[in-house]
Amino acid sequence: MKERIRITEVGLRDGLQNQPGLVSTADKLRLAGALVNAGIRQLEAVSFVHPKAVPQMADAVEVTAGLPQRAGMDYMALVPNLKGYERAKAAGYRHVAVVLASTDAFNLRNLNMTLAETEATCQEVIRQATADGMVVRAYISGAFSCPYDGKTPVSVVHRLSEKMLAAGASDIAISDTIGAGNPQQVIDILKPLLARFDSALFSLHLHDTRGTALANAWAGIECGVRHFDASIGGLGGCPFAPGATGNVATEDLVHLLHEAGFDTGIDLDALYHAIAVAETITAQPLGGRYAQWRRSQERRTAPQPAVCAPQDQRT
Repeated sequence: MKERIRITEVGLRDGLQNQPGLVSTADKLRLAGALVNAGIRQLEAVSFVHPKAVPQMADAVEVTAGLPQRAGMDYMALVPNLKGYERAKAAGYRHVAVVLASTDAFNLRNLNMTLAETEATCQEVIRQATADGMVVRAYISGAFSCPYDGKTPVSVVHRLSEKMLAAGASDIAISDTIGAGNPQQVIDILKPLLARFDSALFSLHLHDTRGTALANAWAGIECGVRHFDASIGGLGGCPFAPGATGNVATEDLVHLLHEAGFDTGIDLDALYHAIAVAETITAQPLGGRYAQWRRSQERRTAPQPAVCAPQDQRT
């Protein structure tokens, strides 16, 4: 039996949050349907943030109400504070995520709080959610580099991870928010953590700004991580992280894992169709390397129009 690697699809939340044009609720649900039909079973659907901060997430309640239901589906909502948590709980979520960045500067721009204040807020949400029987993820944002302060010390990532686990987090998402990380950083961060804690407690959330996301994912696999985030077509970008581009493309990660002998439970052909849906609703070309290759194969094998021989003009 092939070893299973779990993928959390974040295109609906992280992927769409930075889109310049508002995507309608109906179109978000079209994309959700295409992803679920491809076999995605863990999906970060919305964030319960103030609509002025992230207008794209203003319809979180409406999106949640229309999400397709399948056996084994696990929908997750991002919550910035206790108020957001209560909204997610009221909407019916049983899986939520908190986020804290690695520096004061990043937290102030992202959440209008210092790092210490964000730590306290995340701990408060985790404890309340745990008491309510929720599953709670904690994102460590800017774990490799901060867009304002530069490279993040490994010790900071370790300290924040330990604090969130102590508060009761069920999953720590080590996040390369601006796509500045490299495989050696992945090893430096993860090896000490996985020597102390169960590998099931950690996942990698990778952006592909500098084209290193797949290399970083493979370094994570070598360390023992078996849970990754990805975004359909490479959608993504943080409104509060200048220069950050999209997440690792789901189709690229799935293709890599399947070729390497792992199982994801995801149908790559159906996932390829979901890229087209994402392109339609965002009005932009999308797709990682796998999609580019697939399109080139389709062009190569497409029937060519018949070429008529020129008519003999002699009389």
